[in-house]
Amino acid sequence: MIEIKNVAKWYGGVVALSGLTANIGRGLTSLLGPNGAGKSTLIRIMCGLTSPSQGTVRVLGNDPRSSGEIRKVIGLVPQQERLPPGVNALEFVAMAASLEGMRDPSAAARRAIETVELDPEDGRHLSSYSKGMRQRVKIAQAIVHGPRILILDEPLNGLDPRQRSRMAQLFIRLGQEDRCVLVSSHVLEEVQELSSNVLVLAEGKLAAEGDFHAIRQLLDDRPHRIRLRSSDPLRLASGLMGSGTVSAVQTAGDNAIVIDTWTVSPFRRRLPRLSQELGVRLLEVAPLDDDLESVFRYLVARRSN
Repeated sequence: MIEIKNVAKWYGGVVALSGLTANIGRGLTSLLGPNGAGKSTLIRIMCGLTSPSQGTVRVLGNDPRSSGEIRKVIGLVPQQERLPPGVNALEFVAMAASLEGMRDPSAAARRAIETVELDPEDGRHLSSYSKGMRQRVKIAQAIVHGPRILILDEPLNGLDPRQRSRMAQLFIRLGQEDRCVLVSSHVLEEVQELSSNVLVLAEGKLAAEGDFHAIRQLLDDRPHRIRLRSSDPLRLASGLMGSGTVSAVQTAGDNAIVIDTWTVSPFRRRLPRLSQELGVRLLEVAPLDDDLESVFRYLVARRSN
């Protein structure tokens, strides 16, 4: 339903997307990547809000930038929050329904607001709503016209655990209704709960795509880098190389060494005993690559090779 071919986007000297090619079909797809990976830029291009600097995007075979009809079949939950002041949820969602040409905007708005588990009779202005409630209002305006393509940019931000679970169930249900639902997130656990089909973006590039479980295996099947500071780094380095639990060791200054290991659990079990046997006092054990950004950089490098 969405075809992306060799898409790049740059702003002056800043490259937001680079050579991206992917197809997104019916059902629920997760767009995973750290903040700054290019997810929001790609979403803006898919919705026709901006043009790619290079390449093409087709939604149901049409250019979303030039086709007004295609924009009518898209529902968007933007990451940014620009809700109008002085209106309540029913007025705001009904306005969205009216803009989409719904015959009875008020009735459609009530249904959408109830779908996201809010009260359409709540007359308070949106400015008085909590972050989680405002997020759900944004979801309501996106689904009010029953779009064939629903694109949600970080829609679970600001929701409490119960709300996150309920909205995740809603997205799954919508994805089962013969429509295309794309949900972006920078949280691995959110994606695991949502769908098995995943696109992974990092540094503006497609780092991985396909089944979540296969991608999760790629995330886990990688060398781990750990910084060790001790009372005798050279003796510790020598002992670790002989232990069979590390694949590389390098000095890092400040009585520290950095090791690479493919077997984290055996390494962590062996390290305390080894340091005791060597008479070396451990001062610091710090993983260097457990953050999401470094994991995705590894996937980018792996795909390039």
